[in-house]
Amino acid sequence: MAAEPLYVRDCDPAAADDRLIVALDVASVEDAVYLVNHLGDSVSFYKIGHQLAFSGGMGLIHELKARGKRVFFDMKLLDIDTTVSRGVEAIARIGVDMLTIHAYPKAMAAAVAAARGSSLCLLGVTVLTSMDDADIADAGYTGDAKSLVRHRAAQARDAGMGGIVCSAEEAFAVRAMVGPSMAIVTPGIRPEGGDRGDQKRVMTPSSALAAGASHLVVGRPVTGAVDPRQAARAITAEMAGF
Repeated sequence: MAAEPLYVRDCDPAAADDRLIVALDVASVEDAVYLVNHLGDSVSFYKIGHQLAFSGGMGLIHELKARGKRVFFDMKLLDIDTTVSRGVEAIARIGVDMLTIHAYPKAMAAAVAAARGSSLCLLGVTVLTSMDDADIADAGYTGDAKSLVRHRAAQARDAGMGGIVCSAEEAFAVRAMVGPSMAIVTPGIRPEGGDRGDQKRVMTPSSALAAGASHLVVGRPVTGAVDPRQAARAITAEMAGF
C-alpha cells in the first residue's frame, strides 16, 4: 500500500502556537504522516527523535519544512569533538530549527562552533525527565537532579548554546540563571489528570509556561488521544494566557 501523501488541511499558521512541540514518537513514517495530516493547522512544530529518524523519517523533515512547519531534531548528540562538530554541520544543512546535544562542555563547545552562521538553535540536554534523584545516584553523580540541571544549564549558557532542555520543575530556577533570551524546552508535559507514563518530573502546560518554559514538548497526550487535533487545541487553549 502506498504511503499517505503529506498535506496540511485547513492551513492557517495563526491557528497554531509554535511554543507547542508535538513529539512524533511513532513507529513509522506512515503513522507520523497520518498524525500530521490529522493535526492540520492545530500544530506548527514537531519533534523527530530516534525512533522515527531510524525508521525512515529523515525525508519527512524536508516535507515538513516545505509546508511551513518547524522541526525539533532530538538526537541528543554526544561524542568526541570532531564527530559532534561534523554531525552538527551536516544537520545544520538539513534546515531543522532545533537540535539537542547532551550538555557536556566540550560537546557543546564543538557544536556551537560548528553551527556558527546558521539559524540552528542548539539545546543542551541537562537531565532526562524520566530520571529522578535515585537515577542520578545510580549513574554515579553526587547531588540531586535539580542541582545537576542548574550546573549544566550554566555551562550551556557559558558555551553560547541557544537553549536548554530540562523538566518544567527546574524551569523557574533555570530561567533566573540563563536570562530571558535562551530557550527553555520542557518535555514531560501532562494535562491535569493525565497519565505520567515513564516520566517522573512532570508539569501541566500552563504551570510550565508560568515557571519560565519557552517551549513545551508533548507526545502521548496528543498522539495517543482519541482525537489528537482536539487534544492539541485544548493544550494551546490552556497556553493562551501565558
